[in-house]
Amino acid sequence: MRTTRTRTAAAALTAVVLSLSLAACGQSSAGGSKEEKADGKGSTIGIAMPTKSSERWIADGRNMVAEFKKLGYKTDLQYGEDDVDQQVSQIENMITKGVDVLVIAAIDGRALSDVLRQAGEQNIKVISYDRLILGSPDVDYYASFDNEKVGELQAGYIVDKLGLKSGSGKGPFNIELFAGSPDDNNTRYFFQGAWKTLKPYIDKKQLVIRSKQTKLDQITTLRWDGGTAQKRMDDLLTSAYSSAEVDAVLSPYDGISIGIISALKSDGYGTKSKPYPVVTGQDAEVASVKSIIAGQQTQTVYKDTRALAKQAVQMADAVLHDKKPEVNDTTTYNNEKLVVPSFLLDPVSVDKTNYQAELVDSGYIKESDLR
Repeated sequence: MRTTRTRTAAAALTAVVLSLSLAACGQSSAGGSKEEKADGKGSTIGIAMPTKSSERWIADGRNMVAEFKKLGYKTDLQYGEDDVDQQVSQIENMITKGVDVLVIAAIDGRALSDVLRQAGEQNIKVISYDRLILGSPDVDYYASFDNEKVGELQAGYIVDKLGLKSGSGKGPFNIELFAGSPDDNNTRYFFQGAWKTLKPYIDKKQLVIRSKQTKLDQITTLRWDGGTAQKRMDDLLTSAYSSAEVDAVLSPYDGISIGIISALKSDGYGTKSKPYPVVTGQDAEVASVKSIIAGQQTQTVYKDTRALAKQAVQMADAVLHDKKPEVNDTTTYNNEKLVVPSFLLDPVSVDKTNYQAELVDSGYIKESDLR
């Protein structure tokens, strides 16, 4: 009995020593230490961005990497270059490498269900970034801007610029509509906000769509491509405006706006006798802000991607510490499998009158970049 008690006591002492040793090292079964997790060390964040062809996505990636680094996290930033298969492969590799959280701006919102199932099986939390991932139950949070409000700002600017408010009775004015990529869920929200704002004036015939292209599937622009938008605008000018001029173009994104303006310029717009129509945009990209200053593009919607990056980083940091991230919308964004808890930031309308205060003075764009 004495031998048994001695062995039992020794085993217990060994267990205590081992436990104290592990505690001193801060080890945990979750991978990495509790001490390490507290300041981000030992955790890696996978960041999947859609393309480098748009300066805003480059800025988003750069901003997130910087914010995660401040908290001590490692990052794996990848760009899919608008190739869905490439993005899926990149996310698979991140999962294989054992990232702790995925932040994904999807190229095609419906193409990630299978790869995200792998993430879910490994308990890797997924934050949908700017574009809502559709058809997957393995999406935990969504960080974006108020996308319907973006469309409202664009359409509201057209209404104001043409002087249609307050029952003015002005018009008719000719308008054409463009929308974003059909595989991006944001496209629907942008158009919803814009259509809701424009429809009363279309019904009163103060706004006339000569092409009669009003349905979302008639006006989308695959991959938000400026060249595709330019070709469609060329076709519209040829088919519907041989004997009339276009007064406004609803454009959802700066890259599309640049393509539209190229088509307008080729058709003789931009002169004193044939001025450019009102052309909206989104993302406050440098090329479009320069276009606004030059009197070509009229407006853009500014979305401070620095703030969005910080929000996504705060969400990731919270879930890695077993906390619930801050959200401000738990009803709107249904991805067809669940309503994804979301944090929405406010967009801002920018034109020639306020670009300096909103973009330059805030440090979003350097004044030297606009020369």
